[in-house]
Amino acid sequence: MKNQSLFRRLLARPEFGPLVLLLVEIIVFTAINPRFLSPMNISNTLTFTVELGLIALAMTLLMTAGEFDLSVGSVFGFTPVLMWTLFNAEVLPLEFAFITAIFIGAMIGLVNGLFVTLLKIPSFLVTLGMLLVVRGTALFMTSGFPQRTWGAKGNWLTEFLVGDFYIGSFRVYASLFWFVFAALVLWFILNKSKAGNWIQASGGNANAARARGVNVNKTKIWLFMLCSSMAALAGVISSIRTSAANPNSGTGYELEVIAMVVIGGTVLTGGRGTIIGTVLGVLILRIMRNGIVLVGVPGLAYSIFIGSIILGMMALHSWLERRHNSGT
Repeated sequence: MKNQSLFRRLLARPEFGPLVLLLVEIIVFTAINPRFLSPMNISNTLTFTVELGLIALAMTLLMTAGEFDLSVGSVFGFTPVLMWTLFNAEVLPLEFAFITAIFIGAMIGLVNGLFVTLLKIPSFLVTLGMLLVVRGTALFMTSGFPQRTWGAKGNWLTEFLVGDFYIGSFRVYASLFWFVFAALVLWFILNKSKAGNWIQASGGNANAARARGVNVNKTKIWLFMLCSSMAALAGVISSIRTSAANPNSGTGYELEVIAMVVIGGTVLTGGRGTIIGTVLGVLILRIMRNGIVLVGVPGLAYSIFIGSIILGMMALHSWLERRHNSGT
């Protein structure tokens, strides 16, 4: 009976479904092509995972609070353009250009938060508008051309953010450690701190949270700022790794990030979120993108797989929730 009860609790966890799907993916892709588990392929997969993963972690907290941000993809593209423009024009040293870019990213989040909380405009509309403003600004600044980054090669900041080393044939980027660090910090905030209780209460029932003394507006504003700041950081990391700051970078990332969070088990309507689930969701989609190409499926079919996974995971989460609520 004790083992059965433990299994039921495990089954009711929102992370259970994503974990099973991730394991199935790894087994299937490895069976089809054993090179899937080669050190080089795992290294490449983790490299691309970090950049979207940083945004997804912050989006988890924001969605738990009952909001979401469609502007993160455009912030991802705009902030590195701003940083490298300031650096290449010799307006600021690289370190100050980096701080300025992250600060502007946070201010974009602040504007989003103020529009949502003070003007009571749905976050879908606010961040959709901000997406267009920010993307348009990036394109206007650059006339649509990427900004060069190679003038900063060997700078301590670039090494600090995206420096790499090898363990045998396995290449590890410093950005992977930033992702792990962010996951641990945000997990602690969401699950072990008073701020985490405020976030979940804000998304679960905002009126009840206010009645209990939670500053819902302030909580959501800070989360919008966190989300944009993480998108800015991810964009800068990507620009250093690829040696280019493209104003079109990040197009469509907002939907993929939301998909990662939802697949991981965070409730779209707010009130419940899981950082562990998001990490699994990030791995699921990035492994899927890598795996279908490696086994010979056209990369253009990726969206079909994403949509299918989202629908399947939503059905699974709904079924597990009903079983949990009925006590079966």
